[in-house]
Amino acid sequence: MSGLIPRVIRWLHGTVPSREQLEAIPLIAPLARRPELWLFTRRSVPRGVAIGLLVGIFALIPGIQIAGAALLCVPSRGNIPIAAAMTFLSNPATTPFILAASIYVGNTIGYHADLATLGELYSRGAGLSEWTHWLMSDAAPALLFGLFAISTVAAAVGYLLSSWIWRAWVGRKKRARQRRYMEREGELL
Repeated sequence: MSGLIPRVIRWLHGTVPSREQLEAIPLIAPLARRPELWLFTRRSVPRGVAIGLLVGIFALIPGIQIAGAALLCVPSRGNIPIAAAMTFLSNPATTPFILAASIYVGNTIGYHADLATLGELYSRGAGLSEWTHWLMSDAAPALLFGLFAISTVAAAVGYLLSSWIWRAWVGRKKRARQRRYMEREGELL
């Protein structure tokens, strides 16, 4: 396992575009000129995780997710690559579960969205007009409130978990460095 992380890091350094290459793209140039948005620090990584989860779960529109996460990283000084990666938590395989959980959470708060109708629309391959009609009923408030609640909780948990993992990783590196230092000191004596 310890050999996997350095290989992934080497692969990322080889495939991720450089800052100069990003500055050449007009839409990305203002973000590329702010290096704190691209550095992996103990503060920027948890912020990027939280922003990516918040936008990735709440937006559920693939093109909007990454752009929204990158834009929210600017004022909060979150890590843009981490935020963009975390938006992929909501993908075609997880979206139905996220939607069903959101409607369930919205229903428990007091809104009313009929889950049986949702299943029926999905199973028969309903058209856009039928989906729109269902969403314009009581389902929309339940869905939006549920998405907001789930994305907020996921962002908070992601922030805390990534902070803890970062702290554990740095502590492990520090202990290994101290152990190597003590071994060298023992050899010198």
